[in-house]
Amino acid sequence: KRPGEQLREFKAMVKALHKAGIEVILDVVFNHTGEGNEQGRTISMRGLDNSIYYIVDPDTGEYANYSGCGNTVNCNHPVVRDLIIDALCYWVTEMHVDGFRFDLASILGRGPDGEVLTNPPLLERIAGNPVLANTKLIAEAWDAAGLYQVGTFPNFGRWAEWNGKFRDDLRRFIRGDLAMIPVLATRLAGSSDLYQDDGRAPYHSINFITSHDGFTLADLVSYTEKHNEGNGEYNADGDNHNLSANHGVEGPSEDPAIRALRDKQVRNFASLLILAHGVPMLLAGDEMGRSQQGNNNAWCQDNALSWIDWGDLESNRERFTFFRHLIAFRQQHALLRPRHFEGEESGDRCLTWHGFRLHKPDWSATSQSLAMHLQGTADEAQIYLIAHASTKATEFALPDASSDKPWRRFVDTSLTVEGPSCSPGEEVALQDQKSYRVAGQSVVVLVR
Repeated sequence: KRPGEQLREFKAMVKALHKAGIEVILDVVFNHTGEGNEQGRTISMRGLDNSIYYIVDPDTGEYANYSGCGNTVNCNHPVVRDLIIDALCYWVTEMHVDGFRFDLASILGRGPDGEVLTNPPLLERIAGNPVLANTKLIAEAWDAAGLYQVGTFPNFGRWAEWNGKFRDDLRRFIRGDLAMIPVLATRLAGSSDLYQDDGRAPYHSINFITSHDGFTLADLVSYTEKHNEGNGEYNADGDNHNLSANHGVEGPSEDPAIRALRDKQVRNFASLLILAHGVPMLLAGDEMGRSQQGNNNAWCQDNALSWIDWGDLESNRERFTFFRHLIAFRQQHALLRPRHFEGEESGDRCLTWHGFRLHKPDWSATSQSLAMHLQGTADEAQIYLIAHASTKATEFALPDASSDKPWRRFVDTSLTVEGPSCSPGEEVALQDQKSYRVAGQSVVVLVR
């Protein structure tokens, strides 16, 4: 190819995506380089000025390793700050990307000795840079050395975060852990415990269940343990803390009951993720059942294990359609996309919690059920979401409805014959407007 052709291709891609209404978020890794530890190859920063670009022990010459990759970039040195800011501005002004997701972003808040800074100058400069003013800034708010800043990341009113607590709490609830109802409510309502105290909003919470790190969604409900033997590290690599469940047998199963339960749990995850307050993030391939055969650290597998097989789309068409319905429903109802936490608005929006009985949510440690009622202005639809992790079917009372605006079913993840969801706007009215029987381990979404 001609020199610079890759740049023209990237610009053309961004232009085509923008024309289709799709923004481009670039995943950037400023926390380490490919030079490895102090004994690694000299191919970039080390050859310019080792002591400036890396966090180095002055006595031993060893690199700090907060990244897990052998070295840590000295991000808050003035020279390195300029490099990072210049790179970000280039991608915005020349390549027209819409934002950035920062890998192991907590490292960007460490000082030259590895200390955690209260007001990191790099993060403040990124937040206040005029060229970056309209871009989205998303932090992976932890590092590989145990610094975990979800909810406390130095944000300067600008930074959103990967909400790792949303991921972990939803995984615990769906697999049936007890004492999860209070925290489930907080996660569904935008995680005010993490983002309200410093003036941020629900949209600063990037909600997710799965990402490129860890299990795919299909594997999350099919494996209790990681299976990374193919990576050549004797299954020692990858996270051991997966909060997963195999629902009866480890790995693939031909048992119809196990397969049905796994499919339902996938729908449960998708429903709560896409309809929760905050910004939902999906892992590519989850919508069509992609599996990595239990490998939760497949970055080194450039083969069919980590590739997306588009043939899975036809064999998992129902799952794909379910995801599409949820996304369309979220787009249709602004109640699911609040820009403020409950109580911060003028009163046009109302969120109430319920249990089996109306206005009686059960916050106890043994409870596994919660209902969320969203109401807006008089001409807006109302939404009633029921999350039920118990294995026992239970009758839930419904708020009063009128004859001209009855409750209609959008989602029941337990249904298979008539389908677990329908296209938004095509919901069928319930015959019984007083209560709804929810099957075990199911999510139900009603609208009126």
